Amino acid sequence: MVRTSETAAAEASETFLRARRPEQKQQRREEILAAARELATADGVRTVSLAGIAALAGIDKSALLRYFETREQIFLELTAREWPGWVQALHDGLDDADPASAGPGLVADVVARSFGDRPLLCDLLAHAPLNLERNVSPEAVRGYKLISLAAVGEAAGVVHRVLPDLTEGECLEFISAIASLAGSLWQIANPVPALAALFASDPALAQACVDLVPRLRRTADILLAGLIPSRPLLAGRDGPELVE
Repeated sequence: MVRTSETAAAEASETFLRARRPEQKQQRREEILAAARELATADGVRTVSLAGIAALAGIDKSALLRYFETREQIFLELTAREWPGWVQALHDGLDDADPASAGPGLVADVVARSFGDRPLLCDLLAHAPLNLERNVSPEAVRGYKLISLAAVGEAAGVVHRVLPDLTEGECLEFISAIASLAGSLWQIANPVPALAALFASDPALAQACVDLVPRLRRTADILLAGLIPSRPLLAGRDGPELVE
């Protein structure tokens, strides 16, 4: 059954008209986040407006602004909530791997699929540095960065256990690069319907749209293969900057 703004409003009115107690306020925040997630999953982050979120959550736009200062704050919080599930997918795919027999191919495959299985995270990753972080408070950005950097660090540790010949810094560099790439590649792999039809109809544009997981896996293979041979070239240079 598809939820509409009318049904959402009716459900909200049956619960309480205005959140007053802390638990009610938290419930209202969760309803707003759930509405934003539903809309973004269906039509993409860029199409979702505050008015649309408020309508699906069954509240007025002015009431929504009591809980979140901006549209970007809503989506930055959703991005933060996506990271733990992504890290868990790496644990699920790699924690039982034997470092003596597992190789870079397994790591590349698990990492690529971890993003391919999370389209909302990939969509949000592209918007986070371009839009979401630019219209929230510094405190909100700091909170988000602490979560994202911790997730990338934990993921790097998972990779390092399976590929001990790589340094911890190299594993961190690998994960940071693939995470950044996942966001931009997802946008290329998921054009709007009009562009998808154009690319499909014109052989000259066949390369304009990519398959996310195979492209991420190939790029991960290349990065992992090049980390150790590139060490002499990087000697004396500063370490990688993280961009999450």
